[in-house]
Amino acid sequence: MPLQVSLNGGREAAEGAAVPMSPEDLARSAVASVAAGAREVLVHPRTPCGRESLSPRVVGPLLEALRGAGVSVPLSVPASIAAEPDPAARLGRVRSWDVLPDRAVVRFTDPGAEELGLAVLDRGVAVDAVVPLGGTAGPEPLGRFLAWAAPDHGRVRLVVELSEADPALVAGLCWLPPVEVVLFGREVAAWPVLRLAARCGAGARVGVGDVLVLPDGRPARSNAELVTAALVEAEAEASRAARATVGSR
Repeated sequence: MPLQVSLNGGREAAEGAAVPMSPEDLARSAVASVAAGAREVLVHPRTPCGRESLSPRVVGPLLEALRGAGVSVPLSVPASIAAEPDPAARLGRVRSWDVLPDRAVVRFTDPGAEELGLAVLDRGVAVDAVVPLGGTAGPEPLGRFLAWAAPDHGRVRLVVELSEADPALVAGLCWLPPVEVVLFGREVAAWPVLRLAARCGAGARVGVGDVLVLPDGRPARSNAELVTAALVEAEAEASRAARATVGSR
């Protein structure tokens, strides 16, 4: 299962020792996570005071630190409202990047997501279009994504944030454009959604940016430990699904 690790997300340092904050800690966490089996890395660049930022003076050095540490898998950063609330300023930041990530996360709940996604693609960076489903999420974000005239679906991936592991929510994605799909959940939904992704053959995401505990409820000590647990869970779930398919014949 293609697995992305979310190194830090919107976490604060006070949320636990497992949350890497400095560029050095993020690089070490990324290296260990990739060694554990992660195929991609999602990192939220931050200023020294801990504020999320899209500034090229923050994004560039962090990406260089990760690459310099030996992280060779694709790197993603979020181009989100949390880092820059103003849509026009977000566009300006993305257009000013001098060191580029492989992918950028564009949330289709944010104002200006469509124009931002096109600006990301214009920079030669692939887009992870995040759409929430279930819970209080209405149909508007998915509708905005479907109406978005992306010029190259081959460089666009749909990242679905599920509030719960409801197969019916995933079944409704079968009529989407031919794009790769990644499923993830946060906190209590994280592990059930990961198992659902394994059953569906979709990509998945895990890491302290999304969940701080292991499947058995113990606090995770690191992103690498979460990645290891995720791959064990995914393999077990895929095996259960295969046995169920054989038994139903």
